[in-house]
Amino acid sequence: MKLTDLEVFIVANPPPRTGGRYFIFVKLTTACGIVGYGEIYAATFSPEVIAAATRDVFMRHFEGEDPHRIEHLFRVTYGSGYSLRPDPTLMAVFSGLEIACWDIIGKSAGQPVYNLLGGLCHKRIRSYTYLYPANGADAHATGGASVYDAPDAAAARAADYLAMGFTALKFDPAGPYTVYDGRQPDLESLERCDLFCRRLREAVGTRADLLFGTHGQFTVSGAKRMARRLEPYEPLWFEEPCPPENPEAMAEIARATSIPIATGERLTTKYEFARVLTAGAASILQPALGRVGGILEAKKIAAMAEPHYALMAPHLYCGPIEGAANVQLAASVPNLLVLESIERWDGFHAKILKAPMRWEDGYVIPPAEPGIGVELDEDIARAHPWSGDALHLEMSPEPRTP
Repeated sequence: MKLTDLEVFIVANPPPRTGGRYFIFVKLTTACGIVGYGEIYAATFSPEVIAAATRDVFMRHFEGEDPHRIEHLFRVTYGSGYSLRPDPTLMAVFSGLEIACWDIIGKSAGQPVYNLLGGLCHKRIRSYTYLYPANGADAHATGGASVYDAPDAAAARAADYLAMGFTALKFDPAGPYTVYDGRQPDLESLERCDLFCRRLREAVGTRADLLFGTHGQFTVSGAKRMARRLEPYEPLWFEEPCPPENPEAMAEIARATSIPIATGERLTTKYEFARVLTAGAASILQPALGRVGGILEAKKIAAMAEPHYALMAPHLYCGPIEGAANVQLAASVPNLLVLESIERWDGFHAKILKAPMRWEDGYVIPPAEPGIGVELDEDIARAHPWSGDALHLEMSPEPRTP
């Protein structure tokens, strides 16, 4: 079996754009006609540059190769250009291609990928969602209260999600994240975050976990101050409380609070996650499979986490192909905590697949179909070309001021 063809789809995500402005999907085809799909989660360059990089990596390392050689393909890509160190863009490109290889491997074997990773551990996978505005609306556009910064609006929306079946909800009321973070939270932010947790806990009681999301906004001392305000509300985690590049600093926060620390969406490869575990920086790991190095790399990270009693919570803020890969991993690891979903994988996340993900009463049902279990609807993908110049996700370029 040999890989012969690559196609890259840059797909505009229509409003409300939950999951990002666009998705980057890859399609690999073998000489014997088997097709595999993957997804790249990269925002460091324009998607056109990422697509060009993907074609280059395919031509140099994947074309003519057997897709079963995942370990070899990782090494030659990871070491490309005398690098041999974590590179988020290179590894995101590799991740998309690697996921597509696993899709091919599963289809050729007639098995879902989780059966090739040790078999099914979880027949149902608990999922959580961010608090998004109802019906894709943004209350800011009409001058109303937004779920992103108005505690009462967030609490009302949380009740909607409870009715859908969710038992875990994530929110980030700490204010914009910037290229100048970490910073000290101002008193207004501390009070707003406290009030968010209070109103949400009143709304959900013990029926749902609260997942306090941040995006590396704080210094170590600032995160400690924030954690003290959050502890009475028993959140399941405090996510990325400081920038992710210094796990030793994050470990100081972890030692100072009873709230579990979660991190990982911006990390890539087992090497960066090994530093997190060794430092004791987090007990909940959140690899994004379209960036971390793919399915096998994430499986290795889960295995490293297991003897540390650290749990896995695969991250998702892109399209449903990465989501499908996350499901295959989650189904196969014993130390799973919860899986991120974009609401119920409905809307455009369902439309772009030939058959949607199965989501029932707060749980994802792992598919029995071979490969990653979903197929890209290429007609829909081609009907939504991306034409903007913004990146998938961007931080504020200016310092946050009170």
